[in-house]
Amino acid sequence: MANLTTSYLGLNLKSPLVVSSSNLTASVERIKNFEEMGAGAVVLKSLFEEQIQHEIGNLAQYSDYTEAADYLKHYVTANNVNTYIELIRKAKSAVGIPVIASINCMSASQWVTFASQIQEAGADALEVNVFMLPVDPHKTSAEYESIYTSLAEKLTRIISIPIAFKVGPHFTNPFAVIEKLWYLKIRGVVLFNRFFEPDFDINTLKVIPASIFSHPDDIRNSLRWVGMTNHLVPKIDISASTGVHDGEAMIKMILAGASSVQVCSAIYMNGAKHIASMLSKLSEWMDTMGYASINDFKGKLNYGQIHDPALYERSQFMKYYSSFE
Repeated sequence: MANLTTSYLGLNLKSPLVVSSSNLTASVERIKNFEEMGAGAVVLKSLFEEQIQHEIGNLAQYSDYTEAADYLKHYVTANNVNTYIELIRKAKSAVGIPVIASINCMSASQWVTFASQIQEAGADALEVNVFMLPVDPHKTSAEYESIYTSLAEKLTRIISIPIAFKVGPHFTNPFAVIEKLWYLKIRGVVLFNRFFEPDFDINTLKVIPASIFSHPDDIRNSLRWVGMTNHLVPKIDISASTGVHDGEAMIKMILAGASSVQVCSAIYMNGAKHIASMLSKLSEWMDTMGYASINDFKGKLNYGQIHDPALYERSQFMKYYSSFE
């Protein structure tokens, strides 16, 4: 029988399937169910800097006093952080699988001081979800990227638990950024984050949120970058995210070089039992292919292993479209 155990961020996982950060992982009862279904780890719902700042702003508008505004800022921040710390403690006492905390940052500010409280609460690792939309035409890509490296430097000075950065695909050179993070002692990257996307309602002429769920086809972008990163920055652990909806997608990501895969939308759509279904597919495939462990095939189809690496680099469809009338 196939051995599904693997290692991610130096943590021992009983399977490569990680339930990613969402409202699904804000409930200890759900987390216990995910463990029963075979999940190797969970990433707790993020502590959002943006949400905290929004709450502070909403309350502060009702006060004309600086002292009151300072008190509200402290109260809202402490209340959110304390609630999150309690979630970590309860989850750690309820399950045996690794519990990864998550913070969603907009800046490299004093926000990182909360990381020490997260470590003290018993989190096995920290996933840092950071993205700044580059809306300033006078700011260079290097200036935006420096926010990531500055945050990494501060966090690794404060805490000793392993850290992963969950990033988006919009860097000019993702490999350069990921390599810098590795040298700054960041042990993993999650490729990729799924950000808020706008849509238009053509009847009300309003901007509305697009679908929050990923689609199975979304795996294509992640698959390319996972496969290339695993070869070009081989020491950093990769957790593949976005578009992983079934066991076949999980197999593909591991073949590309992922140490783990993160699943969210598929669990929302199919329930916790889908975790067991995906792992069953993985186990059956490994038995059929003669692979005894995850390491037997991890990265087997990455950028450096395949005969024609140009297949990863191709950006145009001309060759393929030319055969269609």
